[in-house]
Amino acid sequence: MVVGDMSRLTFIGEHDEVKLYSAVLNCVILKQDIRIVYLSKKTKTGTAYALLFSTDTDINPLTLYRYYKARFQIEFLFRDAKQFTGLCDCQARSEPALHSHFNACFTALNLIKWHDRQLAHSRKPISVSSWKNRFFNQLLIDRIYLNSAIDLSFIKSSPFYQQLCNFGVISY
Repeated sequence: MVVGDMSRLTFIGEHDEVKLYSAVLNCVILKQDIRIVYLSKKTKTGTAYALLFSTDTDINPLTLYRYYKARFQIEFLFRDAKQFTGLCDCQARSEPALHSHFNACFTALNLIKWHDRQLAHSRKPISVSSWKNRFFNQLLIDRIYLNSAIDLSFIKSSPFYQQLCNFGVISY
């Protein structure tokens, strides 16, 4: 089959503005039949394509698409946990300590995402980096004012306080 030749593919349907086509083909490298799902989506710049496959030829193509979509979201969770919550920075050796560390990292990540959803009424991409910067800026400002014995209650109501807390964050 040549890429772009869709004569052997069966149209499955459209899901989330993505057209799904599927077929069971023989993969020479794997030396077995595979189920492929060909995705096509119109974008502003043209058409985006993706090719998914599974060695389970009986799997429903829509189920395969949902599995890959869920896996992609899980990859984001691990990336954010590694970069921003110290998932890879544990030096413990015992299994209970490692489990505790992993749970703490993912709990922190989930709390950041929950906090973001509480403040944002519309669904938008979340930047864990921005929240980390925002929390750090707020902690730094509070520490500076705590050490200088200035009452922070007046300053926190000022719009300049929010501007300082949002220094270096990504705005949408």
